[in-house]
Amino acid sequence: MSTTDQTIKNVVLVHGAFADGSGWRGVYDLLTARGLRVSIVQNPLTSLADDVAATRRVLDRQDGPTILVGHSWGGTVITEAGVHPNVAGLVYVSALAPDAGETTAQQYEGFAATPDFVIDVGDDGYGFLNLEKFQAGFAADVDDADAAFLRDTQVPINMSVFSTPVTVAAWRNKPTWAVIATDDKSFDQAMLQHMAARMGAEITNVSASHALYVTQAATVAEVIATAAQKASTQVVAAAR
Repeated sequence: MSTTDQTIKNVVLVHGAFADGSGWRGVYDLLTARGLRVSIVQNPLTSLADDVAATRRVLDRQDGPTILVGHSWGGTVITEAGVHPNVAGLVYVSALAPDAGETTAQQYEGFAATPDFVIDVGDDGYGFLNLEKFQAGFAADVDDADAAFLRDTQVPINMSVFSTPVTVAAWRNKPTWAVIATDDKSFDQAMLQHMAARMGAEITNVSASHALYVTQAATVAEVIATAAQKASTQVVAAAR
């Protein structure tokens, strides 16, 4: 195939816990304006297997090499789903990144607590972020009205997902990028940096809250576009 045929034009965006795909709108608009074809996964947040299946369904619809992007819990999802043959590169946006055989919960071990990130868990085992702490813990740099909308449109997550190990780690074999919010109150900063460094990811730090996919959409979109360009080169080289 020619270099033009191998150019990566597809991007799949995967949201995290307590959110849905609509938060990606700013990133979507910026990427589509660049001529990229962007699809957004709507995770059910009912189990790791369910979220991975939802992501694979969208990946199956891509017509060629794809950059797969995950925010927060979405990082665990893309770690498992990213072995899909259409995936040419991975972008982690303040995202979790277990290794094969590890659980998401294990990523927190040895790192500082995040007192502003409070999860209220119901009798059914599903968790919502605490309403009073939501903005401070998740969206500190989002304006009050938009933060309230994010808070009140939360999608609860089955808390058992955090104790489910991933079976594969796509970042072991695929080029990886990480965008890290330096004012993230959902994860300890050292934890985010450790996970990204372990992956060997190309790291971009940006001053933002955990909702950086909303407030720093331009930076996130730029990293994704860069990943598409650089991974395209690797796809072309592999095809020769």
